[in-house]
Amino acid sequence: MERNELERLSSKELHDRAMDTARHRLDAGFLWSVARAIPVAEAASGHLERSGADVVSLTSLLSDLVHSGEGDVAEALRPLYIDYLEQHS
Repeated sequence: MERNELERLSSKELHDRAMDTARHRLDAGFLWSVARAIPVAEAASGHLERSGADVVSLTSLLSDLVHSGEGDVAEALRPLYIDYLEQHS
């Protein structure tokens, strides 16, 4: 899929496709890159109180990883999802 086609997808669709691709490829590195990007995405989305907690709490970070396709955080992670899908589609 080309970048302009990916740009037209919703953040939720990008998230789901990227996560499905990563699972299919057994790409733990990508999942880890999303997990590392979540605190920054939360801060960029105005969720400053949650961004610091994620760095400290693995449970919170894993929960956020599961929900990384929702809301403002998904919007902030769009470039990460698009780049991954562009490389691996």
